[in-house]
Amino acid sequence: MAIDTTDAPTPADTSTPVLEVRDLGVDFYVDGTWYPAAQGVSYDVRPGEVLAIVGESGSGKTQSSMALMGLLPPNGRARGSAKLGDRELIGMSTSKLRRIRGREVAMIFQEPMTALNPVFTIGFQIVETLRTHFEMGPAEARARAIELLTLVEIPDPEVRVDSYPHQLSGGQRQRAMIAQALACDPKLLLADEPTTALDVTVQAEILKLMRDLRERIDSGIVLITHDMGVVADMADKILVMKDGQVVEQGEARELFANPQHPYTIKLLDAVPHLGRSAEAAAAEAAGEQPVTATSSTTTEDRELVLDAQDVVIEYPGRRRTPAFRAVDGVSLQIRKGEVVGLVGESGSGKTTVGRAIVGLLPVTSGKLSIVGQDMVGASMRDLKPLRTKVGIVFQDPGSSLNPRLPIGESIAEPLLLHRGVKGEEMQRAVERLLDQVQLPRAMRNRYPHELSGGQRQRVGIARSLALEPQLLVADEPTSALDVSVQATVLELFQELQREHGFACLFISHDLAVVEMLSDRIAVMHNGKLVEVGETAQVVNHPRDPYTQRLLAAVPVPDPQAQQERREARDALLEAQRLELARDEAHQAHEATRREIHEISEVDNEREAGRGF
Repeated sequence: MAIDTTDAPTPADTSTPVLEVRDLGVDFYVDGTWYPAAQGVSYDVRPGEVLAIVGESGSGKTQSSMALMGLLPPNGRARGSAKLGDRELIGMSTSKLRRIRGREVAMIFQEPMTALNPVFTIGFQIVETLRTHFEMGPAEARARAIELLTLVEIPDPEVRVDSYPHQLSGGQRQRAMIAQALACDPKLLLADEPTTALDVTVQAEILKLMRDLRERIDSGIVLITHDMGVVADMADKILVMKDGQVVEQGEARELFANPQHPYTIKLLDAVPHLGRSAEAAAAEAAGEQPVTATSSTTTEDRELVLDAQDVVIEYPGRRRTPAFRAVDGVSLQIRKGEVVGLVGESGSGKTTVGRAIVGLLPVTSGKLSIVGQDMVGASMRDLKPLRTKVGIVFQDPGSSLNPRLPIGESIAEPLLLHRGVKGEEMQRAVERLLDQVQLPRAMRNRYPHELSGGQRQRVGIARSLALEPQLLVADEPTSALDVSVQATVLELFQELQREHGFACLFISHDLAVVEMLSDRIAVMHNGKLVEVGETAQVVNHPRDPYTQRLLAAVPVPDPQAQQERREARDALLEAQRLELARDEAHQAHEATRREIHEISEVDNEREAGRGF
């Protein structure tokens, strides 16, 4: 059902920019002073073109895009020029902007859970957008909403149209937001980190969807991200921002091949690149033994820190809802000094395994031994000594640290509770831990909200290492960090692992990071462990079809290589789809044959009965 947009002005041709930004600046008024967040930003976006704006958190990339739609907070102001066709957006009245938002310029926000209204169904929110801008009846708008949900490939769109945001997965919420953004076929789409914290397979599907939609409605797209793999997959042009200023811009392939500015070079160098194990394998084949290689003999001789055999973990049912089996028959071993990467999509059960290891979830059945402690049926009293031997780094340090305690007290808390360390000894221990995670000692009196995301993550690592654990569980410790901050945290993690020699279960959906850190990789899918092996084997020669799909979905920061990977992924998915269709057809044929055979047997028995 097409939307009539004949009254909306359209570009004369593809050479005419949809958006022209010239010398755009954004300032914020704080304590009597205007502070610049972005200044001197200039670029053009043409129909069907993707401009990627990249940079670290605080570089001004999001605020400069918010200014285009008049979405700055009350203490913010925009200056300069931003023309949508022949209309100036900067300084436009709120009533005029309201008619443009959604219809001609739409935005995909970074976090759909906070951007979508939790008290309304996603269908209602799409219908609201449609009926605000077009004269449509409720039935017609609902039909269009279902059509849009079908377009973004949400399963069962007729059912999901009546679902609330909390009833959808992260990927489905992101698709619902894209459907709402595209409801009026806008000429300009602003996508702010549309794939942050999504699984690589869901991310690949979202990017494929955005490419298809770009070709279908010929919209200009401004893509705001810090993921250089996503940039390589999507962008035609790139604009690099640092400290509110544009430091470099140009064609995507040229900028990736020959970056000029030192910050751009640093940004690209910080990106983990899938395939490092293949390079190490090539060096080993050439007779150059990699420094990080560990012989299997020494690994087998090490002390067993984690031993899981056929572990089953269930979340209990309520009333008529049956128990949910989140982990089904997982067997895994980790030895002292070994780093094992646990990867898989959201809902695969990897975080559940990590929480069970540190005693935060009970094990339903099987065997789970952590540093010699049997976890099955263990009481709180049994688990108390284990707390000094096992540490955990949570995914979101902002919510896991106590906001009322300075970070020095947060780091010291385990030492006080488990070892009774006080006074000068505690002060020295906190200073030593701050030094190890490369944080200034003066930060000990700051509160978590006064630190950046990377600094909070370092505090989380310092706290988890305070008792020098034998096993560390790291649950997505770098998923939402900028690439340069992520690189620093990962280097720190490697250094600490070498220094302390702890075993580690590194849980992540970023396979490039897992490849860089891990000795072995374990792959989970739907609560089961589908593949376990040496890092080089799993990355370069995956055996399970799911592992193959997972690896094929990882974007790499190289436009040419990413195009080849995308084509190879499409071919792999098509081959697996055909194989699945053949299997289903064979099963259906066998079922039909058995049914005919059974009918024939019944007829024969009846005939024999009549003859008797």
